[in-house]
Amino acid sequence: MWKIIVRRILIMIPQIFVLSLIVFLMAKAMPGDALTGMLDPSIDPEALEAMREKLGLNNPWYIQYWDWISNAVQGDFGQSFRFKMPVSELIGQRLMNTVWLSLVTLILIYLIAIPLGITSGRFNDTWGDRLITGYTYVGFAAPLFIFALLMLWVFGFHFHWFPTGGSVAPGEVPGTFSYALSKFTHLLLPALSIALISTVATVQYLRNEIIDTKQKDYILTARAKGASESRVYNRHIFRNSLLPIAAFFGYEITGLIGGTVFVESIFSYPGMGMLFLSSITIRDFSVVTALVLLYGIASILGALLSDIILSLVDPRIRIK
Repeated sequence: MWKIIVRRILIMIPQIFVLSLIVFLMAKAMPGDALTGMLDPSIDPEALEAMREKLGLNNPWYIQYWDWISNAVQGDFGQSFRFKMPVSELIGQRLMNTVWLSLVTLILIYLIAIPLGITSGRFNDTWGDRLITGYTYVGFAAPLFIFALLMLWVFGFHFHWFPTGGSVAPGEVPGTFSYALSKFTHLLLPALSIALISTVATVQYLRNEIIDTKQKDYILTARAKGASESRVYNRHIFRNSLLPIAAFFGYEITGLIGGTVFVESIFSYPGMGMLFLSSITIRDFSVVTALVLLYGIASILGALLSDIILSLVDPRIRIK
């Protein structure tokens, strides 16, 4: 097992290097630079050019890349031109909001998907199965940002059940119960919006696994030996059907990366996704490149986590 983990980590190193290079080149390919449109137009163009020279924006791309990646390895992603503070500090302020949103979303995904998938798979071709399958079809077809806007309008603006923006109510004191409750209520609606769409793939996969497992020879043998139906499902079908779901845990994390970017913007939730979109619009390239690199590393780590879990639950796929 340790050999597999070390081998995958060694493979990750060139992946992260290539990712960082692609991220940097894409940022350089964007029109303008960090100073474009951010300064008073009355400033002398020569002074503006001197500032670009001082910041190294006129250096060849490979020199700029080396300066950027060498500092990034040390945790220094540069300075944000908009917020006038180090990028690492700025991301640190938003990081926990996104982490908590992703964590609550993951919990909701499995709380919704496992009961629905089990019910649909066990009682397939019934009206309950048709309703659940219809829900998954709608979920596959509905764009996440449209569904999130609908959830915000219905439960935020119409019924006023949830806050419509921010991550905590003004005036709440950190460390108190009311502060924690406010944080939870602010992230619950965006987390539920992502979960109701993201859960459909897990529901369908679990349903198909259960239906397929019911036809296996060892299940037919267990029934032929007189085992009760509840014992067959609890000891054989459910257990074997849930193992592959656990293996996709890392890929669920990867899938959340794209969802939180748009949902945070829709709900004005101050996480890394909202910071990412706002930084693109104002050409704050130091923030954009840092966030894209961190998102890419998180995706790679999610894939590694899935491979490790899959090798644990199914020893047949272990690489020797």
